[in-house]
Amino acid sequence: MTSSMTEWLLDNFTYLSLIAVFASFYYYSTSTYSKWQKLNIPYLQPVPLFGNTTRIMMRLEHPIDLFERFYNSFPDAKLFGFYQMRDPILLVRDPELINSILVKDFSYFTDHGLDLDPSSTVLANSLFFAKGSKWRTMRQKLSPGFTSGKLKDAYFQINECGDEMVSGIVETIEKKTDRIDVKTVTSGFSTDVIGTCAFGMKLDAIKNDDSDFRRYVKIMFQTTWRQMIVQALSMICPWVIKVLRVQMFSVEATNFFQNVFTDVIDYREKHNVIRNDLAQTLMQARKELVLKENTTSEDKFTDDDIIGNAIVMFTAGSETVSSLLSFCLYELALNKEAQDKLRAEIFSMKAKHDGQLTNDYLMDLHYTTMVLEETGRKYTIALNLMRVATKSYTLPDKSFVIEKGQKLIIPMFSIHRDPKYYPDPLRFDPERFSAEQKSQRPNGTYMPFGDGPRLCIGKRFAESEMKLVLSNVLSKYEVLPCEQTEIPLNIRSGIGFISAKNGVVLKFRPIVEH
Repeated sequence: MTSSMTEWLLDNFTYLSLIAVFASFYYYSTSTYSKWQKLNIPYLQPVPLFGNTTRIMMRLEHPIDLFERFYNSFPDAKLFGFYQMRDPILLVRDPELINSILVKDFSYFTDHGLDLDPSSTVLANSLFFAKGSKWRTMRQKLSPGFTSGKLKDAYFQINECGDEMVSGIVETIEKKTDRIDVKTVTSGFSTDVIGTCAFGMKLDAIKNDDSDFRRYVKIMFQTTWRQMIVQALSMICPWVIKVLRVQMFSVEATNFFQNVFTDVIDYREKHNVIRNDLAQTLMQARKELVLKENTTSEDKFTDDDIIGNAIVMFTAGSETVSSLLSFCLYELALNKEAQDKLRAEIFSMKAKHDGQLTNDYLMDLHYTTMVLEETGRKYTIALNLMRVATKSYTLPDKSFVIEKGQKLIIPMFSIHRDPKYYPDPLRFDPERFSAEQKSQRPNGTYMPFGDGPRLCIGKRFAESEMKLVLSNVLSKYEVLPCEQTEIPLNIRSGIGFISAKNGVVLKFRPIVEH
């Protein structure tokens, strides 16, 4: 009997091995899927290995539609669970709880929860990916680069870039066409602004959209099959990413920017160049955190921390502002009443301030602020906010404990388009952000730049930049839709931000300033 059994096992060894392998793989790929059921948390039913992200991994569904579907699955739940591959994630949709996580109880959720290995890319050292005390220390060192004084010094340079943008529009019109791809123009403008104001570089990207800087910014934010595979691997077996040092972002683009900003810092130090800009702030941070001996900091900082921050601030600062500006001009073209009201405010405030585009002038642009806030609501550049519990947290109503290490997603794009908070959400209506209407909405329902201590460090700079360029362009041109204008706009692009997939083409008609 024993002999027969042994023979059978030997004869069927291959099949038994395959069964064992598949059984082990199935167990591994589904072993986390009982978590939400055990905790009595509502959740989306997963499929083996892919969890609830099968359609997005196969590129059958855009992330916008995926998270909209998730968000609407449990309309009465404060939070619910889903599975990103094997990873159990909590999606938080209750504004009061969101405000607690981002602001009130921030000390429990200090990190983004994005695991990027510093040995694989210099970008992992940036403020966006930094964690704990290292994030806190670097944030303190970089915040002086975004003070009111620094912003005031940048206004002249921003206006110069705005003038060049207008000159580019004039040249296009003189070529017998008044149809302009707005995203191309605003991308050149925002790249030139961040280049000159933050790093003292004259890039002329407005005149050359094919420049290396524009090309590598585009590459940095492209979503490729390779990135999808790397992301999947990081969720299935993250140790493979660390052992092989697999790069998440383009090596070519990263190396380009790393060389550029290393050269900027080296040149300034060698020639004792001092400018009141972000590069100078980064150099001061380097002096205090990297070069200073016997530092008391518990975290070790290197030159990669400085360069990583330079790269992220340049690329993200360029791409986010250009997208928001193009969306804003698009909505103003379709909503003439709002455009006329904004232009009237620009003329009125220019007269009040004797044509000087100062900080006081910008502070007086109340309706312009409302227009930008409504643009940020309707076209939230990032789809979600991400956090991880850095220590166990009991919900305010005591109904559940979020354990240490649990990752959370806050679906701000979906919240910004929820009719519960913003009736008729697809309508562009700046009046939503009047003082009266804002006071009627709960905290945790508007966060295009994030909220709390991890609020985007460049928020005020971006807002000032957009106000100045709108003042420049709309005082000289009326922006109109044309036969090439896509209505409605397809924002399901293939890059990491919300962006117009097919561009934004508008008509520019010169006006006479009153």
